[in-house]
Amino acid sequence: MAYVKPYTRIKTKQTKFTQNREINAITERLYLQTYRRPSNALIHLIQPLLWLILFGALFQNAPINLFGINNLNIKYKEFLHPGIIIFTAFNSAINSGLPIMFDREFGFLNRILVSPIINKKSLVYSCIIYTYTITYLQIFIILIFNIYEVKHMPTLNELTTIIIATILVITNIASLSIFNAFVLPGHIEFIALTTLFINLPTLFASTALAPLSFMPHWLQVIACINPLTYAVEIIRQSKIHQVISLKTAIINTVWFKIEMKESIAILIILNLISLILVNKIIKYKYD
Repeated sequence: MAYVKPYTRIKTKQTKFTQNREINAITERLYLQTYRRPSNALIHLIQPLLWLILFGALFQNAPINLFGINNLNIKYKEFLHPGIIIFTAFNSAINSGLPIMFDREFGFLNRILVSPIINKKSLVYSCIIYTYTITYLQIFIILIFNIYEVKHMPTLNELTTIIIATILVITNIASLSIFNAFVLPGHIEFIALTTLFINLPTLFASTALAPLSFMPHWLQVIACINPLTYAVEIIRQSKIHQVISLKTAIINTVWFKIEMKESIAILIILNLISLILVNKIIKYKYD
């Protein structure tokens, strides 16, 4: 029996229009799932308000100069606001792999893969786009609540900073979440890893709820490694100073000083690493 070996791979012609149509179709499916389960979307919209209200009320009687940054006295609710925005983006992004995980378990992922889908990366892009939609609805509600509660109207510079920082956080964390959805065996392991092991420890090991000066030295080191700290401080500095530059100090400790440009560079590098990882796992499993 002769040894038969394919000497070439079958290549399909793909255009931008085809890829966009695939992404739109899979994204519409995710929107349809949300439409059929409105309670899930409602919980996602209420959750950030609960964090904002509960933590804001918990420390509302704290001295006004307790959170003074660069000789500027701010209330805790104003200090907390950037942290809640970034944590909302982080929380939405870290669960973005759940639809893929459930599709794997119920067999729908196999149906998608055997359908005339050319680019398997459309699965990743559609989940990230869907996460953008949910997250920015949450952030919009947070901003409206903050205008009512703190009487602060966000400036154009602040809104731009929020959009840039949340895009970097969502893309990075959502890519890692999708990577876990392809690697982990089931949704129980996925939820245990994301909710119990990653979610809250990442929040408390950042400057979302408290400044670095409140932390012991060992926790300050961990917070400086945590990428959420850089995203939170980028928005916080924009909120406090209104106008910031690439040379604005984001983190200033006895160990090192990190400016705005370095913080953005760190977040971009982490995004590239996470996107490479998720592309590698898709190519390894399904190409």
